[in-house]
Amino acid sequence: MSFKTLARNRKARHQYFIEEKFEAGIALQGTEVKSVRAGKVNLKDSYARVENGELFLYNMHISPYDQASRFNHDPLRTRKMLMHRREIGKLAGYVQEKGYTLVPLSIYLKKNRVKVELALAKGKKDYDKRRSIAERDARREMERAFKDRQLSRDK
Repeated sequence: MSFKTLARNRKARHQYFIEEKFEAGIALQGTEVKSVRAGKVNLKDSYARVENGELFLYNMHISPYDQASRFNHDPLRTRKMLMHRREIGKLAGYVQEKGYTLVPLSIYLKKNRVKVELALAKGKKDYDKRRSIAERDARREMERAFKDRQLSRDK
């Protein structure tokens, strides 16, 4: 199966601890699908919420399709997510009781269908974010030193 990633929420991994990932479909209008396929989608401040046993995605910005005339969509409208009822119930339980939130990580095409990778996440505190940055920098320095060592040894 081939996936074509259309957009990523790069801030999500910095701001949240990702506990579990889910795949969900999304109900889109025709011009929205065309804009998403063109990569004109932004997941930056978006989140999902369970309401009345249904899952909805908020604040996902899909730019209006340029070639559409009066049939364009509202860029920030609330969009319904498509998941099995059991999975939605599980997510609702986590979000209500344990202080988790639902954050979209990426949007991609799978067999010509638009899918959203949804994460069950817990917010990071400032000190957690600083620790993540320090670990990333240390890992990068280690890789750089290892690479330099390999190059000097090969000469």
